[in-house]
Amino acid sequence: MKNHTRPPDRNMAAAFEPANPERFAAAQKSTWVSIFVNLLLTVLQVVAGYLGRSQSLMADGLHSFSDLLADILVLFANRHGNRHADADHPYGHARIETAATLILGVALAALGVALLFAAGTRLQHPELVQPVHPWTLWVALAALAAKEGMFRYMLAVAKRVRSQMLIANAWHARSDAASSLVVVVGITGNLMGYTFLDLVAAAVVGVMIAHMGGKFAMEALSELVDTGLAAEEVEAIRATLLATPGVRGLHELRTRKMADNALVDAHILVDPKISVSEGHFIAESARQAVLRQHHVMDVMVHIDPEDDMRAKPNAHLPGRKELLDHLAARLGDDLPPGYRTTLHYLDGKIDADLFFDSMRCDRAKIEALKSKCAEAVVGDPYFRSVHLHCSHAQK
Repeated sequence: MKNHTRPPDRNMAAAFEPANPERFAAAQKSTWVSIFVNLLLTVLQVVAGYLGRSQSLMADGLHSFSDLLADILVLFANRHGNRHADADHPYGHARIETAATLILGVALAALGVALLFAAGTRLQHPELVQPVHPWTLWVALAALAAKEGMFRYMLAVAKRVRSQMLIANAWHARSDAASSLVVVVGITGNLMGYTFLDLVAAAVVGVMIAHMGGKFAMEALSELVDTGLAAEEVEAIRATLLATPGVRGLHELRTRKMADNALVDAHILVDPKISVSEGHFIAESARQAVLRQHHVMDVMVHIDPEDDMRAKPNAHLPGRKELLDHLAARLGDDLPPGYRTTLHYLDGKIDADLFFDSMRCDRAKIEALKSKCAEAVVGDPYFRSVHLHCSHAQK
């Protein structure tokens, strides 16, 4: 059972308000810093590589440019992924962040394969590598230091706000540092006359980057196909639900990831004879307990009077009107007017409680009706018992 707030009208023009302001602000700041650094490195590496005759430095400059484009993608995903739920997206927009993580992962994998292919091609013709200018080594070292610093800064921010997308982008910066290290090794080897060191290192780092990108892509893809939480987290949520007062049992506990949060739904067992309002109170108490104690976006709690996971014995039973007509036909004209009926669908049969106004209760008639009810339920296809109660009239 779940409380819903009406989503905003899709046609209402309203100022953008992020669902998680802290994460949104941190992501915006770190990404803008990355954009500035990558823009500076792109210009510096491409120009220095061209003037210094270093193909690897120019390639790393183009890599920095691809990082710049990736940062723009992160800005877009961060803004739209932090929007509140609306009519078209009742569960929010967090999956936009997951999609961006998938794109970054694929980009990393493609980059790794490209570096590996380029290194293999150059290994076949090492004599074509030209001598580079010594000062290109200092530019490569500066780029390596800048990218490693960016990795450490962005990873710290990502862990603080618990953002999967920012963690992926931080490791993207680490892959950039690794490629810059390849450039350093390549230029150093070139200056020393051992040009093959650049090519071997490029191949090794290409494999590492491809593996890293594949890992992020698979994690994002598993979320997009509704992979559940880890077993230990599911058990912790189960324990929280079972600890709620009034919960007698639990089944069909299901989870699915939603960016850095999760969606949970569960069926809880309660006393089958309590009121609807008390059952709702128990369900809402269980829901709030999970929201407080776990990193969960929302919880759907379904109330069951019995475990319908093993069997559904009540599926063949008719609805209320047909049952009341059937009961009236079985009891005939002996039912006094103005009674109220409560039906309990349990274990494939109906237990009925009939409540009469105490002002209309005649003891002799009630006793006679009790005997007739006991006879009527014998062999009845629907009713197991019918209990009579005299009480004040209820509307």
